[in-house]
Amino acid sequence: MKLPIIAIAATITLASGIGVASAADSRAMSKTSTQPAMQSMAKNSPSMAKDSLSLTRSQQRIAWRDLSKQATSQTAPTNFTAAVGATIPGDIALRSVPAKVAARVSSLKPYDYARLQDKLLIVNPGDKKIVDVIHRRA
Repeated sequence: MKLPIIAIAATITLASGIGVASAADSRAMSKTSTQPAMQSMAKNSPSMAKDSLSLTRSQQRIAWRDLSKQATSQTAPTNFTAAVGATIPGDIALRSVPAKVAARVSSLKPYDYARLQDKLLIVNPGDKKIVDVIHRRA
């Protein structure tokens, strides 16, 4: 009589262990499978913009060619110097980087931009800080 009870107890213990392991594996799999989707959503979010940006010369040329055509040249306000780290004054109009340009230079996707005469300002939309200044002859 003891043998069947032990066998039943062992089966229940084994089955519950498999269930716990399976549940843990399912949780791990669901976290892993949602990470790419979450990363993709985060890339589309302005919050992914940082206060630094490092573009190659080739990327700067593409950005100048494509964005300067679309942006109206603005005059810098008095006492404003367009430099990396400076905060954009409220009277400078910013535009989002268009999808076509972001497709060519993906690192520009979360940023805004403005054109001041011969300078293209790349701006973090979250804190309005200039992250890159691209000159006409980039």
